[in-house]
Order: sequence, then C-alpha cells, then structure tokens
Amino acid sequence: MKSKNESNRNKGGRIPKDNPAKNRYVIYLNDVDNARFLSLFEQSEMKVKAHFITSCIFNKPIKIVKLDKYAHDYYMRLTTFFGQFRSVGTNYNQVVKALNTNFTEKKALAFLYKLEKATIELVDIYKQVVELTHEFETKWLKK
Repeated sequence: MKSKNESNRNKGGRIPKDNPAKNRYVIYLNDVDNARFLSLFEQSEMKVKAHFITSCIFNKPIKIVKLDKYAHDYYMRLTTFFGQFRSVGTNYNQVVKALNTNFTEKKALAFLYKLEKATIELVDIYKQVVELTHEFETKWLKK
C-alpha cells in the first residue's frame, strides 16, 4: 500500500493536450511561391507558420499590420519633445520661486522679464511643432 506522500507525488512530464494535432500534410513550393508565402507570413506577424497556413486554409481572418517607420519615428521624437516641454514647465515654476525668494524685487523683475521673453520664444516653437504635426498628419497618415 502506498503512503500518503507517494500518491500525491507529481511524476513530471507534460500535461497532455485535450485535442492534439496528429495529422500532418506536406506541400512543396517553387521559389516564386515560397517568396510570396514568406512575404505574406511576415506581413501577418504570426509567430508560427503552421498557424498561418491553417488560418489561410480555413478562411480565418489574417491580421496584417503595416507600420510606417517614419511615422513611428516622428511620433517617438514628438513624445520625447513633449516630455522635455513638461520638464521645462516644472523648471519654470522652480525658477520663479527661486527668483522671488532669493533676489530683491527689482532684480527679480529684471530676470522675470528675460524669462518672459524666453517663454514667448518657447510658445512660438510649440506653435510651429503643432503646425508641423498637423501637416504631417494630413500628408502622410491619412492615406
């Protein structure tokens, strides 16, 4: 008779599948058809060729995603730019506090005037970025 520990013991190995795929079919493709097949497979972004083939045979929808590398690059740079823009806003608040606490009113106003000029330049740059983004969207992303 087995003890309590031996009956609950895991014997290891894989858990058997409910419905294993046992049937196998082989096809041969010439170079042109193979190149076309590989192209479609890459566009589908599936990981397994067998899954891609079965989805084609049984008319399951095949998802093909095309990424525009330039649009993605533009988006990443724009995201970085807005991150920097946010940090400038944070630094702006800290500078104004430091000017008001560490300098006399006259000196603080002089520095704030210079800061205001730089802020106006920054707003102009921001407007140019927004215009360029709208132009980029209309020319390249709406296709």
